[in-house]
Amino acid sequence: MVVDYGAMSKDIVNEPPPATDPAGPSPSILRHFTSMIYDSLLVIALIFVVNALGLGVAVQLSGGEREVLPPLAGQVLTALSLILFFGAFWLKNGQTLGMQAWRIKLVRSDGGRINAGQVLLRCLGAAISAACLGLGYWWKLVDRNHRYWHDYLSGTELILLPKASRDK
Repeated sequence: MVVDYGAMSKDIVNEPPPATDPAGPSPSILRHFTSMIYDSLLVIALIFVVNALGLGVAVQLSGGEREVLPPLAGQVLTALSLILFFGAFWLKNGQTLGMQAWRIKLVRSDGGRINAGQVLLRCLGAAISAACLGLGYWWKLVDRNHRYWHDYLSGTELILLPKASRDK
């Protein structure tokens, strides 16, 4: 048996990468920002409640001497609230309530379900994107894959789900 390695290497070099089935089209930045506005209403209420509970605990632990929540405690409670809010929804079905309303879903780059590590990386990346004057969010407008910085960091992407069929 004779194997022509020259022909094999030529095929390997010249062959385009295998086509991957994209998970779906990417939602527009306007659609995503609109879903973020929906979610922000829930997040603001959640942060208010969590910090109010934190203040109540701080007052009880200080014997009534403390009337404000220490700044670092408030920041930690807020960060944990955000991570748990988004993490719970993304891990359950890849969608927050705002994303459900606008037919947006978060998936792994290969189209699968995301994991807890990806949630943490995405939250960290989103904070970095926002801290850079939002540049990580606006990046989607110039990126050929229409992804944010935190999509690349976490190995995730947003997809636009098709409209549900009303025929039954």
